[in-house]
Amino acid sequence: MPTIYLVRHGRAAASFDSHRDPGLDDVGHAQAQAAATALDSQIDAPVDIYTSPLARARQTAAPLAALWKTTPIVEPRIAEIPAPVANLRERGVWLRGVMGGNWAELPPPQRQWRDGVVAWLLERTADAVAFCHFIPINVAVAAATNADELIVFRPDNGTVTRVRAQDGKLDLLALGAEANTRVN
Repeated sequence: MPTIYLVRHGRAAASFDSHRDPGLDDVGHAQAQAAATALDSQIDAPVDIYTSPLARARQTAAPLAALWKTTPIVEPRIAEIPAPVANLRERGVWLRGVMGGNWAELPPPQRQWRDGVVAWLLERTADAVAFCHFIPINVAVAAATNADELIVFRPDNGTVTRVRAQDGKLDLLALGAEANTRVN
């Protein structure tokens, strides 16, 4: 019964609608270090570290990888939800528009992406840490609680949500700290 520690990236230097792939700002780097320290004290031995390919997730993973002297595995399936538009401003408008809805209302590419996130989680055969994003963490929590809402809680930057993969389903072990946060 593997436990997956889902870490929302630290605070990004730019938002979803103003930069394609921002890194972390100073607060985000501090959040990454705090997450690494907390995870190192919670997990008995180093486990595999996975990260979204996006800069903010990779930078958040870096302090834990340095502590454990390992290289994170880049996993595209835990990247942010793909937007159906390329223009940054339109992308932000699209995301804000769908966040209050349900998965059933979204077109097939976004539902297939969601299914890919869940499949990746269920494929874990050992404990793992995954540095990812607001929406993928919501996908995990929704799958564990049988919710169809796109947003079931608002994980704060740098916080850890824990789920367990067992018998082809996810169980929610603990939510990370919540915040009234912007999605970036």
